[in-house]
Amino acid sequence: MDEPKTDIKSLLEAIAKVHEKMPFNRFLGLKVDYLRTDGAGFRFPMKDEFVGNPIHGILHGGVISAALDATGGITITASAVGKMLGLSYKEIARRVARMGTIDVRVDFLRPGRGTEFLSTATIMRTGKKVAVTRMELRNQDDLLIAVGTGTYIVG
Repeated sequence: MDEPKTDIKSLLEAIAKVHEKMPFNRFLGLKVDYLRTDGAGFRFPMKDEFVGNPIHGILHGGVISAALDATGGITITASAVGKMLGLSYKEIARRVARMGTIDVRVDFLRPGRGTEFLSTATIMRTGKKVAVTRMELRNQDDLLIAVGTGTYIVG
């Protein structure tokens, strides 16, 4: 019996579920805000465990970096599977399992104050082996806190 053909909507839904269930992403409270083949966004709340400066109560830089990296990762995954339509789910899963972070650069623009944060990413370039994303972290007031660039292995 032939496996059903893949479609982008079901693939993006599956990617969102997998990324939200990853243990570290669950710890961060990352929830997919949107997911497309050209960009993605995660929302997450401020938690006491995320405080990097107890005097000012601001978000730890490691949390910022991790959220930006996760957002870049889900973005390149969505972009890559958009080019795999027609392959079996098994083959897509095999290819996605080989993807990962090569490098992340983060520029901290201002203290991470807020009650909720939105981390977004867009594709800058995708090649046969490597993809590059541009990421941003904003608070609930749309104040830009940090930007980043992520490089990921995709092939």
